[in-house]
Amino acid sequence: MLEISNTVHLPDDEIELSAIRAQGAGGQNVNKVSSAVHLRFDIRASSLPEFYKERLLALRDQRISGEGVVVIKAQQYRTQEQNREDARQRLLELIRGVAKVEKARRPTKPTRGSKQRRLEGKARRGAVKAGRGRVDY
Repeated sequence: MLEISNTVHLPDDEIELSAIRAQGAGGQNVNKVSSAVHLRFDIRASSLPEFYKERLLALRDQRISGEGVVVIKAQQYRTQEQNREDARQRLLELIRGVAKVEKARRPTKPTRGSKQRRLEGKARRGAVKAGRGRVDY
């Protein structure tokens, strides 16, 4: 069981894990051992609350297919058990990431004092530059 929060849990039977052969360098071991793991998780068919489902489906993430299936490939480690745990942790981070609600940004305006200081600084720089001109005798 994957614990997302104190109240939200994800049963193991909703997560489909399958072993595949890893890609890349590794010699003979890569060719004969299926140590990489493919994790598939159907968002729409899951028991997640609607809030999580909507936020996950709205994500623009390449790991989420058009049908609403999360596909995570884990092949970082040499053992299948470590890759399986890595895939589960990455799914957990993805789901927990959508649970955070960003605080709405309130646009601010510069204060009267900051505007005045900015304009005085500009005038001072302008005066310095004007004093660099040609001198007439």
